[in-house]
Amino acid sequence: MITGKLIKKMREEAGITQQKLAEAVGITQAHVAKIENEKVNPRLSTVNKILSVLKSNSRLRCKDIGTKELISVNPEDPINHVVKLMKKNDISQIPVMDEGKCTGSISEKIILRNLDNISSQTKVKELMNDPFPIITCNDHIDVVKSLLEYHQAVLVSEKGRVIGIVTKSDLFSLLK
Repeated sequence: MITGKLIKKMREEAGITQQKLAEAVGITQAHVAKIENEKVNPRLSTVNKILSVLKSNSRLRCKDIGTKELISVNPEDPINHVVKLMKKNDISQIPVMDEGKCTGSISEKIILRNLDNISSQTKVKELMNDPFPIITCNDHIDVVKSLLEYHQAVLVSEKGRVIGIVTKSDLFSLLK
């Protein structure tokens, strides 16, 4: 059940003042205070607006989840190297980086699909897929959720440099 105390707790966790919340919702700061102190019963539409604003202002950003130490391969690396990295680090996809830029991706799925055509001479560039999408470290976690519905991973950047990766398993680890 949504109570005034819960709304206050969520607002404080999001780091928003009553005034900012009021402005975003379209009500007065005094009304927010009355709701939080449970002096009034707000309309359902007002509660929904408050929850929407608080959810969009959640402190959980892309930089807060995922893997900070990016494991990547080069387009010229042999596929054998990729397989060893995947086994050693228990991962199923790896970004392909060339001079600091993501130029593609390689996954277990692609390797398995091409297993009959792979030799010790096969290079990553011969099998790699499109690069993973890249978002900034300050993007909201909802951006990642949406992208992971269509991609195996999302890269996280800061000041134009890739600093990490977020996968579905990273999101699953948020569940308690």
